Amino acid sequence: MKKMLSAIAIAAVLLQPVHVVAKEKEPVKIAGPANAKGVTTVTVGAFNVGFIFESIDRTATSGGLMGAFGGTTKAKSELVGVTPEMMQAVTDAAYADFVSQLTASGYSVQAPADLFGHTALAKTKSQDVPLDINIALEKGSKGKATYFKPTELPSLLMIPGDFLGSGMSSIGMNMAAGQASMALANYAKAANVGVIDVVYLIDFSQQKRPGAFSFGGLQVNSALSVSADYSRITLIAPNGKQSVITVKAPVAVEGEFVEKSDASSGTDKALQSGANVAGGVAAVMGFGGLKFGKTRKFAFTAKPGNYEEGATKAASLTSAMLIGRLTPLR
Repeated sequence: MKKMLSAIAIAAVLLQPVHVVAKEKEPVKIAGPANAKGVTTVTVGAFNVGFIFESIDRTATSGGLMGAFGGTTKAKSELVGVTPEMMQAVTDAAYADFVSQLTASGYSVQAPADLFGHTALAKTKSQDVPLDINIALEKGSKGKATYFKPTELPSLLMIPGDFLGSGMSSIGMNMAAGQASMALANYAKAANVGVIDVVYLIDFSQQKRPGAFSFGGLQVNSALSVSADYSRITLIAPNGKQSVITVKAPVAVEGEFVEKSDASSGTDKALQSGANVAGGVAAVMGFGGLKFGKTRKFAFTAKPGNYEEGATKAASLTSAMLIGRLTPLR
């Protein structure tokens, strides 16, 4: 019994909250900055806003007492209440704001008709509108997202690097993306203007995904943000070369945009709790720890009006950051 109490006491110390201070990341990563030099006239060939509706985030399971008293190792989050009309409204507002910021920064922005009516794009087909993609997130996590284009643009085009799909369904999209990239580059050369491609991925939750902490498992909070690594601006210069500015730290806004609730059933919680405690007791008694983790389901319900406002604000802040980095490269 003394050994058991001693083991529990040690485990209690180990399980105290550990705060890991991450090194500050650069907010963006710039590739090919020299290619943007001298480009002052541009046209927007693509402006796509993706909305994550479901994400499954994982961290490694832990056995013994860590498994018994540790945090969530798998979190399934789902967003409900966002209609196609709401997503289209966000996309249209974000696009109008982006063009306005480009113009205010000294760029001459051509009308989309000049690009989409050109022979360079004659054989380029639009992706599905809206476009559903199973996306691969970091460290084994995955999600589902739906992308919209602005009403003003006749086609939804993506170029390689705009998305990281998972599964066989992404093969066709990757081929179409390569064709679109070539067509946009051909137009840039023929018209002697820069072509801009933008993609933003909006997340409805702030998961601390695997690697962001030492103990305690996954933590899930509600917020709206433009995701890092999956959001960027690409400028295709008249010489066909690219300058790419990628978001490297989430652009988040706080507010009453979504309402979070634990959607895990009582039966699921009871079964997992019993299994984890059994594994912990086995470890203490010297029989080895059974490796279990905690699975939790979270439901996020969007608040109409608030959600669109928050998503549009996050996109606007992202546009300001990216255009602010692009402009000095001219």
